[in-house]
Amino acid sequence: MDYKETLLEKIRRQEAVVAIIGLGYVGLPLSVAFARRGFPVIGIDIDERKVEMLARGESYVEDVEPQDLWRLQVRRLKVEGNATTPSTFNLQPSALHVTTDYAALESADVAIICVPTPLNKTRDPDVRYIIAAGEAIARHMRPGLLVILESTTYPGTTEELLLPMLSRSPAFNGEGQAGRDFFLAFSPERIDPGNKKWPLERVPKVVGGITPSCLELATTLYAHIIERVVPVSSPTVAEMVKLLENTFRVVNIALVNEVAIMCDKLGLDVWEVIEAAATKPYGFMKFTPGPGIGGHCIPVDPHYLSWKMKLLNYNARFVQLAAEVNSEMPLYWVQKVVDALNEQGKAVKGSRVLVLGVAYKRDIGDIRESPALDIIELLRQKGADVQYHDPHVPEFTYGGHTMSSVPDADLLHEVAASDCVVITTDHSTYEWDAIRERATAIVDTRGVLRKGRLSVQPEYIDDGR
Repeated sequence: MDYKETLLEKIRRQEAVVAIIGLGYVGLPLSVAFARRGFPVIGIDIDERKVEMLARGESYVEDVEPQDLWRLQVRRLKVEGNATTPSTFNLQPSALHVTTDYAALESADVAIICVPTPLNKTRDPDVRYIIAAGEAIARHMRPGLLVILESTTYPGTTEELLLPMLSRSPAFNGEGQAGRDFFLAFSPERIDPGNKKWPLERVPKVVGGITPSCLELATTLYAHIIERVVPVSSPTVAEMVKLLENTFRVVNIALVNEVAIMCDKLGLDVWEVIEAAATKPYGFMKFTPGPGIGGHCIPVDPHYLSWKMKLLNYNARFVQLAAEVNSEMPLYWVQKVVDALNEQGKAVKGSRVLVLGVAYKRDIGDIRESPALDIIELLRQKGADVQYHDPHVPEFTYGGHTMSSVPDADLLHEVAASDCVVITTDHSTYEWDAIRERATAIVDTRGVLRKGRLSVQPEYIDDGR
């Protein structure tokens, strides 16, 4: 049987069953995109709470609205079968079927892995979720399955981890061959949470396949939901593309953060310097300083590259230096709070400090790796009475402490009652003029109170988030 031509035809007719493993900020928008295009979609996540919410039509991802789920008629998938009989499902086109059961893969033509890839305590790659997903696919796959990894990881993961795992699947008696019995590719996610200008469909999709057949199938699939697909020569190239993108950002954010410190020592306004430099129409890309770096990619991805290079006896100096500079920014801004309080004749200990925004970027509720959390913890360690407000984060736990946001109705009162206000996330809902009028002292890590002075409109701005 020619598995490639069979699957290619099913993809072209939008009849291929697409399974998405991991229904987080990457997997859920991807599931919705495929279902919108008419594909029957299976969403698999081990978190029962997420599956229950989706089955009720509730979204926990900011880029997916509840109405998106209602239109797709999200339904809970019921597994029918036993240990000796393949599971069967009643799958509908243009619908999202959600489950916690990996047995649903037995009905899939495509399996896309969108699981987390964090770092462990030693800042080394933690690929256990990729391994768990790969093992589950190997147990339940049928011949002709297309497997695509989207999770960010170190160069070589697809070929070194997934390829042997899938080749040993019982479906092939342990002797499967990529490009003939199954198909394997890597395509890095490029989701930017909360970015309305560049939704999933508009961002070009890089794809690398193990063989030309793998590449053709993956690019044909993504072409149904993405405006432009960019094929590359191998999965390892595609893996490196993702790491280059975010390492580029990390290094430039670190540079501009250090420039901010330099300007401070020189008595210069770093924002004026940056805005004036951004008027140059070529050879300069505007990055802006901040309290540090946060989110799902930027603080993590370069460490994958650095770790891989260590295995090859190479020291990734730029990556390590950039990480060092960025990780020290919360300390820099806490010292600014100390200075602001000293000017009032107050010590940090016992002073009331209000932190505005704990999400790692504006207008979302994601606090992963947010430098605001480090700033809060450092201030608490110095004895400050720290409160926070974030319209998108009602509560969080960090450093063993659980904190709740100041109610929206009490925000301006809390601003006036605080000895110092620290702006760490510039949410668009904040009334900056009212905050400036009421605050005794402000430490503005985002430069939001003076942005736009020169009305610069560069082609690209990276605000370090």
